[in-house]
Amino acid sequence: MSAITSDQTLLSTWNPEDEDLWAAGGRRIARRNLVLSILSEHIGFSVWSLWSVLVLFLGPAYHVDAAGKFMLTSVPTLVGSVLRLPYSFAVTRFGGRNWTVFSALILLVPCGLAAFLVKPGVSYSTLLVLAAITGVGGGNFASSMTNINAFYPDRLKGWALGLNAGGGNIGVAAVQLVGLAVLAWSGKGHPGPVAGIYLPLIVVAAVGSALYMDNLPDRRAEKGAIREVAKRGDTWIISVLYIGTFGSFIGFGFAFGQVLQVQFKHDFATPIDAAYLTFLGPLLGSLSRPIGGRLADRFGGARVSLVTFAAMAVGAAVVLAASRAASLGVFVTGFVVLFVFSGVGNGSVYKMIPGLFADQAEATARRLSGALIGLAGAVGAFGGVLVNMAFRQSFLSTKNGDAAYLTFLVFYALCVTLTWAAFLRRRAVFLRHQAV
Repeated sequence: MSAITSDQTLLSTWNPEDEDLWAAGGRRIARRNLVLSILSEHIGFSVWSLWSVLVLFLGPAYHVDAAGKFMLTSVPTLVGSVLRLPYSFAVTRFGGRNWTVFSALILLVPCGLAAFLVKPGVSYSTLLVLAAITGVGGGNFASSMTNINAFYPDRLKGWALGLNAGGGNIGVAAVQLVGLAVLAWSGKGHPGPVAGIYLPLIVVAAVGSALYMDNLPDRRAEKGAIREVAKRGDTWIISVLYIGTFGSFIGFGFAFGQVLQVQFKHDFATPIDAAYLTFLGPLLGSLSRPIGGRLADRFGGARVSLVTFAAMAVGAAVVLAASRAASLGVFVTGFVVLFVFSGVGNGSVYKMIPGLFADQAEATARRLSGALIGLAGAVGAFGGVLVNMAFRQSFLSTKNGDAAYLTFLVFYALCVTLTWAAFLRRRAVFLRHQAV
């Protein structure tokens, strides 16, 4: 009982920057909420990524061509990106624990529908609706990140947000491993179990969140926060950079299996052949996200992001060269580089956000940081739509992905320039003037 009372006392005066409060139990409370947040967000990402796997089951009996499959993976990305803004506000309106429970339980709808309705004879319009509904899983990220951001002090945000996001991002790889297991066990004629497996897991996450997570008191939704941050030029630069990192991660995660099957169809005669490789990139990208956050804590988010985008430009160049040479091994290697550094960049770009408001009062900085996390998360997720559309148009026009790979390379070079000009060069000029 004393532990419960102590927790309630700490929560009633919550301030993670207070080192005494942090040492007296704040760290334990934050860690407990982080663990449950990761579990719920992980399942949300798995549901959001469900159609990156289900399209592998859509054989000739479904009458869906490659362009139609890219559309099925674009729709949930679009819906998820749109939902991120209201989801980020929902935490302050309803409470972190309450919203985590609700956002977990609502995942039962897309999983239940997909488990029973995806079968030969279903119309393409129905498949599009089912794919769109899985977009609710994409909203979980924004609410989860906004919630955890309030539990940790600035000095630990990079690591904590990196763990939270990375644990969630692994859901992209996890659902592909589930798909691989189902393909190996029952063949591509039975897609239902891929979605059905998540139904009991969703219930476990919801119950765990209800029992062990906390609502922070007096976290009222701040009116005008989005409007205020939207007026800042830095907000849109951060959002563009997040398109380059998270947009790449989620876009490639959704499309990689299809790209392999279309571009190297002689090497991947069946969906299961591609599935053996598709989980690798998202897994490595997810694991590298906390590393990006930790590196950003130590060296600064802008420096780590600059190196990250340079490495991603190299990765895109490798993929383009491998595509033209029809070298599968080099092609996969280039994509692994893209996945790993997109994960590193996810962590480093998000770490840059609190620093933008370092000159503000603590309450104002937390309010604006939360708003920017939601806005940048929504814009970044829309990058996943752009990636899938780029692949779709490239394969429709030229029967290969070279135009898309070249576009990615140019965009990453732009991100290098933006990072240097907006955050590194400007800071260097400021420090030089201060010295004078």
